[in-house]
Amino acid sequence: MRKISSAAVVACLLSSVAAANAPAVPPEALQPMAFLAGHCWKGEFPGGKMTDEHCFAWMYDGKALRDTHTVRMPGKPDARGETTYYVDSSLRRVEFLYLENGGWVSRGAVEATPDGLAFEDARYVEAGDTLFYRARWTRRGDAAYEAWAEAQTPTGWRTMFRLVLKRAD
Repeated sequence: MRKISSAAVVACLLSSVAAANAPAVPPEALQPMAFLAGHCWKGEFPGGKMTDEHCFAWMYDGKALRDTHTVRMPGKPDARGETTYYVDSSLRRVEFLYLENGGWVSRGAVEATPDGLAFEDARYVEAGDTLFYRARWTRRGDAAYEAWAEAQTPTGWRTMFRLVLKRAD
């Protein structure tokens, strides 16, 4: 058995800490989302009683982006979820997987637009129920973005919500 010196262990730990704190360089396809990373963004739904907060962090040396998401409503448990954005190299696009504490799951793709991000039509599924939706995130400078989501209904697409999320840090 090979003996490892304590100095080697300390050097390894210090380099791991330094690498974890170093800014990640995301794959090219994730670059349009880089403005989100390292920040939390918070918005109020109309009426000011519900809030929506997203906190973004790079994962795996910038190969993926994590979004932890919380919707707070007075008198109700928080709705929480987590999205992982990653590059599907075979399809050559950014895709996402969203898991929510209520059991909902969603998968889809994200495309960069000149002013933000477009989430293609996706399915939101739980216990056999399916909701088809699409969304756009439009940048409002470096400190805000507008999130707009629509759901497909029997009579066409209907806005589910539209709100501005501001950097909260």
